[in-house]
Amino acid sequence: MSQFEQHTFAMQLTQLSRSWRAELDRRLADIGLSQARWLVLLHLSRFEAAPTQSQLAQSVGIEGPTLARLLDSLEGQGLVQRLEAPEDRRAKRVMLCEQALPLIKRIQHIADELRGQLLAGIDPADLQLCQQVHRRILANLQALG
Repeated sequence: MSQFEQHTFAMQLTQLSRSWRAELDRRLADIGLSQARWLVLLHLSRFEAAPTQSQLAQSVGIEGPTLARLLDSLEGQGLVQRLEAPEDRRAKRVMLCEQALPLIKRIQHIADELRGQLLAGIDPADLQLCQQVHRRILANLQALG
């Protein structure tokens, strides 16, 4: 693959990611949460047990202080609750509140609908190959850090 083709691939990947997220954000605009806040709720819903703030920050891919501000806002809306972590008095565990569950269900429904529209007509074998390529790129990125 030439330098030009690599550059084009990287630019397409970046544009795809930004455009996909922008369209999802547009579709979620009426729920009254910023992209950062609905993303935190979505990540939090994927944990089987209440994660620590640092585990959640790592999952979302943001710094601890940024997450703390987002959690302050979400806690103020009654969507999450922070509890003392019995195993470490310095840590806080983050739990979803009942009020967040219908909201998360709506976010997931809208995200699933968009994903179905965007992947329509793509051969499953092509998607599998694409996932394989993405996993290799992610592994290469992890090896750098």
